[in-house]
Amino acid sequence: MTSRLESPDSDHSAVTTVTVRCTGHVREAVGTHELEFAFEGGRLREFLEAFFAEYDVEDMLIAETEADATARGWAEPPADLPGTWRKNPEGEQTRPYARVCVNGRFNEHLEGFETELADGDRVALIYPFMFCC
Repeated sequence: MTSRLESPDSDHSAVTTVTVRCTGHVREAVGTHELEFAFEGGRLREFLEAFFAEYDVEDMLIAETEADATARGWAEPPADLPGTWRKNPEGEQTRPYARVCVNGRFNEHLEGFETELADGDRVALIYPFMFCC
């Protein structure tokens, strides 16, 4: 069975070990705030696929559709937001109030789920996450 995260060109030859930090509901579901996790491959997509196979937190973090990734009830944002705003493509977005970070940076500010990971990198799985503009 293929996960919705799996890409057809995934390289499963190398093993990468990262430090995973979990907050909020993810921490409760996983049972700890920090752990070492080894997986085959070297991209965030492959990490998420392996992690979700072991820990049932995918539905808590990953949105399947644009509607699942959009918060409801918020005011429309101004046209000129400060900074750089990026969004992953549909199917590779987090749910409202959930974030995936690599070494302290949101994955959408890197290469999304194609972000390369190396041994010792930190991956944070955050839910809930709140921010203000």
